[in-house]
Amino acid sequence: MATIEDFKKIELKVACIKEAAFHPNADKLLVLKVDVGGEERQIVAGIRRAYDPAELPGKKIVIVANLEPAVIRGVESQGMLLAASNENGLSLLVPEKDILSGSQVR
Repeated sequence: MATIEDFKKIELKVACIKEAAFHPNADKLLVLKVDVGGEERQIVAGIRRAYDPAELPGKKIVIVANLEPAVIRGVESQGMLLAASNENGLSLLVPEKDILSGSQVR
């Protein structure tokens, strides 16, 4: 089990998707450019089967902001978005109300 101290290490923030494109080397991945309170980041996410890149710009999502960058199929990812999934598909976790990019999720 994770302790509250473990959870406090994770930095969750609101990000606004600025651009979304198909990953050049993977059929399940999208490459997102997101704004996290004035800082632009690139996130590689396995959401291609659930979302068309054209519908994502302008959408606010929740990301793990302090995750160590990783190279996924040759493309650097500087964070991880949060989504829920089950047998009915996948859904991005989004703020219920309009909130500024970079806002901390607690």
